[in-house]
This record gives sequence, C-alpha cells and structure tokens, in this order.
Amino acid sequence: MRQLGATTRMLSDGDAKELDLLAFAGDDGLLFVRDGVGLAARGEALRIAMPTGTADVSHVRGLLSALVTDDPLRRAGSGPVAFGALPFAPGDAGSLVVPSTIVAKSGDGSAWCTQIGPIGSRHFEMPELVAKRAPRWSPHGFDLHSAVSHEQWCAIVAAAITRIRNGELDKVVLARPVDVVATSDLVIGDILGRLQALFPSCMVFSLEGFIGASPELLVSRKGSQVKAHPLAGTVARSGDPDTDAKLAAGLLASTKDRWEHALVIDAIADVLRPLCDELDVPRSPSIVPLRNVSHLGTLLTGSLHAASVADRTARTALEFASALHPTPAVGGFPTAEALTLICELEPEARGTYAGPLGWVDALGNGEWALGLRSARIRGNTARMFAGGGIVNDSDPAAELQETQLKLQALLAAVVRP
Repeated sequence: MRQLGATTRMLSDGDAKELDLLAFAGDDGLLFVRDGVGLAARGEALRIAMPTGTADVSHVRGLLSALVTDDPLRRAGSGPVAFGALPFAPGDAGSLVVPSTIVAKSGDGSAWCTQIGPIGSRHFEMPELVAKRAPRWSPHGFDLHSAVSHEQWCAIVAAAITRIRNGELDKVVLARPVDVVATSDLVIGDILGRLQALFPSCMVFSLEGFIGASPELLVSRKGSQVKAHPLAGTVARSGDPDTDAKLAAGLLASTKDRWEHALVIDAIADVLRPLCDELDVPRSPSIVPLRNVSHLGTLLTGSLHAASVADRTARTALEFASALHPTPAVGGFPTAEALTLICELEPEARGTYAGPLGWVDALGNGEWALGLRSARIRGNTARMFAGGGIVNDSDPAAELQETQLKLQALLAAVVRP
C-alpha cells in the first residue's frame, strides 16, 4: 500500500460562513455536529480494524501519526482524523474510518479542510462544500412495531429486578428494540436535518447508516482539557414551564434517581482520576433539558500536564473512551455482572447502540459520545433502541414508559407520513 499523506488548509472567511456540515455529509457521508460545530467527511482513505472493539485501541495513535502530514493549524480536528461508531460489547469487532476529505467548523466560526490520499497522487484541491445528490422523495407510509411485546418487556424488567433484589448486582441497563418499516428507502440527509432542528444541543451523528442525536458526552479531549458529561435519571417534559419546573424539581429530589446518578458519576470519576492530573467533580447534578425529556447531568472536567500533551504521552480521546466504556449509565454496576445479565435477558445484540462514537485526531484530540437516541438505517428499515436503568425499586410499567419517551426523539425525525 502506498504511503498516505494528509494536507490541511483553512477555508476563507466566506467559505467558513457558508459551510453547512450536514449538507457536506449528505446521505452517505460521516457527521458529528453539535450546535453547528463539529466535523463532516466523505470518502475513505484508510479503514482501521478494531478486532476487539474498545478493548484495545493502542494501535490507532500510531497509524494516524504515520501519515505524512502538512497541517499548519495543529488544532483539534485538523490533520488526519479517524471516525467511528464502536460496538457496545467491548469484545466485539469494529472499525474506524479515516476519510479522504474532512471539513471542520469550530466555535469561533473558523473552518478548515483536510484531504488524505497517497503521497504524490494529487495536490490539495478545495472540494465542493455541498454533497451532490439527486432529489429523493421521503416515504409516505410507515409500519411501526416493537420487536418485543410490552408484556414481554415488562417480564424482562421484572426478571432483572429479581436478580438485583437477590444481591447479584446493583443496576443493569436494559435496551428495548423497535422497528420502523417504510414504503420506500429512508432519506438519511432529511432525517439528520430534522434531528438537528429538534435537538441542536445534542451530538447529531451519521456513520455508515448509524444515525442519531446523542445527548450524552462520554469524554472529550482538546489539548490538555478533558471533559465528561454523563446523564442518568429521566423525567418527561410537558411543554408548560411551570409544570416542567415541578417535574425537574421532583427529579432532583428523587432518592432513586439521585442514587442511580451518583453510581454513574462515582464510577466515571474513579476511572478519570488516575488518568488526569486534576479532576473537578461537582457535588450535585443539574437538570439537562431536552425537547421531550429532562435528565440529571454532571459535567466533570479534568486537565493533563502540558508536557505530556506536547510530547504525545498523554492518552488520546479514544483511549479515554476505551477506559470509560461501558459506564453504569449504559451497562450497569458492577460492570461484569451487568454485561452478563444484558446478554442473558436482552433478545438481540445491541451492535453500536450505546457504544462509543466520535473521532480522534493524530494529536490525541477528539470527542466521543454514546450511541443513544439512535437508529440503524438499512434501506427502508430503521432499527431503534431505547434503554433504561433498572435498580432495586424500579417498576416495569414505568420503565416501559421511559423507553417510549426516549423513542419519541427518533420517531419524530424518522416517521413523517
């Protein structure tokens, strides 16, 4: 294989202002964008095999660093970048993609483009900033059904509660699959546009048919700064400010939800403390409001020694994600017992649902969310999952209702008769 090179150049102020990451990604590109900021890409210059998913990611840094890189910016997301949606089960195989063309837009309004290909094959050429696609009609009809009946789902939750009360574990997160079958192929670009409009503060993503709007930041690393923003604890929103304020106050006062949230925060902090030189963990969670639900969330912030970042001995964003996944927010606690029970009780493997998804660059920067509020699109079908944390005093009917609330996020974007 010929050696690859990566060339990064700034976009002009005019091009940066006009750049629409969603439009650049189109129906079949790669996309990670929040509040209009992020990365989009097309093509494939290199695919990096991940034989054991997130269990071993040490080879990725070396492969990215081996590219001959012309990157005067040296910013987070410039130079060669690997994108990926990794499987939930750490032992399952996955892969990362290094695209041939990447565009990025930062919070200060600046933007840049990176092109990757065999050295000497071509000079840098600014790409068209909008993906060209033939006009397509969205489906006019949809069939929606749960892969597991409501009765079966409640029985699964009840079985998990029994195991918890028997002392086998403290918490398990169970996921419920739901399928949508349309009269014609689903148009990914249209769905992403609706997700971006409905959930601008979430990570809107698209990677080889896996799409969604994730509310949960697993971890990011930008230079010496490390962040994680786990969520645990959910309540519906009504649309009425007074009612929503009362619901949020009830969530903050809930012994069950606060205990479940603390379980997640403590587990993440225990992993991050040895990896960061400093780590700030707020003593109390805050309310994270979304369009249809509110969550309990806690923003953890850490820092790394500047020297370790400069000489590239600091862990990459992907290595942080690997160390953290799966958190009790998507697996349970203790982890091993929860993963065993998930395999026993859930009717199907999750694939990339609730797994880490995001990007990492050659300098170790990156951002990894969790594959929640997501759907796997194949032609005219969409397989969705919604999960909930099961603890000692969980109620099966209430857990079913929580999955229905969470599914509304994707259904509002996918089902448009």
